[in-house]
Amino acid sequence: MIVTKHDLHHYLAQDKKALAITHRRPKWFGDDIWKYQRYLRKYEYYTNSGATLRKWFYRYLHKKKGMQLGFDIPIGVFGPGLRINHTGLLIVNKHAKIGAFCDIHQGVNIGQNHHENDVPTIGDHVWIGPGAKLFGNIYIANHISIGANAVVNRSFHEEQMIIAGVPAQKVKEKSPSS
Repeated sequence: MIVTKHDLHHYLAQDKKALAITHRRPKWFGDDIWKYQRYLRKYEYYTNSGATLRKWFYRYLHKKKGMQLGFDIPIGVFGPGLRINHTGLLIVNKHAKIGAFCDIHQGVNIGQNHHENDVPTIGDHVWIGPGAKLFGNIYIANHISIGANAVVNRSFHEEQMIIAGVPAQKVKEKSPSS
């Protein structure tokens, strides 16, 4: 959760590092995903700090850029180091909790099951492949890779593994270096 200016700078620096951005500001043309992530983080900061006018300004930029790119990501869901790899449909429930350094691709849906709070909790350093669907009151441990088009509807508490399939199941252990 981004509450202080220090938190905002930390989140933005980690997002920039995750996206492998080397220049100081987004380019005039291009860098759309980085622009979106900056709007997302600033919208969260100004919402939590109570700055009403800036909150509405960054809410507008966040929603506008999100519609252009196909993203529906609410504030306060992702930890620092978010990496969105491609534009395209990306939907995340507002009650989901996703840890630091999440690497996510297009076509991913992270949503609820039957009740509003039946949403996933995802750990740190999780790679989510294109088209994956995660729903229900599930927990995904740290350092897990989720294969393309996987449907994850149960928890995985063991770290360092690859899951895939419909429904998702453990495919193999990951080596500690990956």
